[in-house]
Amino acid sequence: MKPNQAALTNVDTFVVYLKERLPHHRIDRLRCVSEVLFGILQAESTLHRKIALHIDRAATTPSITRMVARVLHGAGLTQQDILDVLLPLLPEGKLPLIMDRTNWKHGQSHLNLLVIGVVLGNVTLPLAWKELKHGGNSESRARMMLVGQLLRRLPARRWKVLIADREFLGQEWFTFLRRSGIKRCIRIRANTVVDGEYARDCFASLEPCQTRALFEKVWVQGDWMRVVATLSPEGERVIVASDLSVWDTLNVYRQRWAIETTFSAMKSRGLNLEQTHMINPERVGNLFGLLTLALTWMLRVSEWRTEQQPIRVKTHGRPAVSRARYGYEELSRALRWGGEKFRLFLDLLRTPFPASGGDERQPVRY
Repeated sequence: MKPNQAALTNVDTFVVYLKERLPHHRIDRLRCVSEVLFGILQAESTLHRKIALHIDRAATTPSITRMVARVLHGAGLTQQDILDVLLPLLPEGKLPLIMDRTNWKHGQSHLNLLVIGVVLGNVTLPLAWKELKHGGNSESRARMMLVGQLLRRLPARRWKVLIADREFLGQEWFTFLRRSGIKRCIRIRANTVVDGEYARDCFASLEPCQTRALFEKVWVQGDWMRVVATLSPEGERVIVASDLSVWDTLNVYRQRWAIETTFSAMKSRGLNLEQTHMINPERVGNLFGLLTLALTWMLRVSEWRTEQQPIRVKTHGRPAVSRARYGYEELSRALRWGGEKFRLFLDLLRTPFPASGGDERQPVRY
């Protein structure tokens, strides 16, 4: 089979898969989505004109570029569509989730996405996101709306804990999470008031690599929580308030770094989200949804490839290549050349991630 025939066959096969998950969509719409998704994966770019060069159609490049724009401007998949594809792939049982933001600038425009994702080993798979129409930190109302949106599809009984950094504080926000039945594991600022005094003063005598906890639950941001602190070897004080045990709090909070790995895979070290020239928040959200689908596939292929040949670990203890990149390399070849591997990789999208998430050795990060 010639390469272009293989590419066309792959698209048709992927359309059948999407139709299984999204039966309410028309075939022609799903075909456009599939072509754009394949184009992104092969171009490693979010620029319309570069994606268009990897789409095999009997049309001019400007015409294909306009089709790419239509998909990303609103004729593609919604967040709920992406969830319909992702939810069957989640491991069973309770899941740790992370909330964070990713932002960048295009010219004078701020692009800012608030994201919640599920931790799968050392990577976070985004499940819900909200386009913020401003730069800087998120507001409590935006966070509550995003959590409420995800709760409609993933009930609180499936949430093991919500992990977040120092930006995500506030009495109204903390109370909302408690009333929603969601356990919290959130880093607090050094000047956060804990039982009437600053958090930094409660742990003023900490030594590097030492961990301490307040003996009892204390009043933090309008609620009773445990507070645990450690001092990194570099001298950074990390103070975390949570609903977990003292022993679990810092171990769970360490997983927050998984979302930074995800943003790295979606941006300059992977699919180049920040290359896009789009500045309309809704359109950027549509693009983020397609990149989430691409990342999901990369991670599933990475799981398979790691079983065949584990990622090499360098002498300094870090993997030679990221988990997402390891899957991308194999998936990109299958998309271009087709064959049995493509069908195998598509079947991976019909089975859930393993409960372990395929974690690989990583340095401990806060």
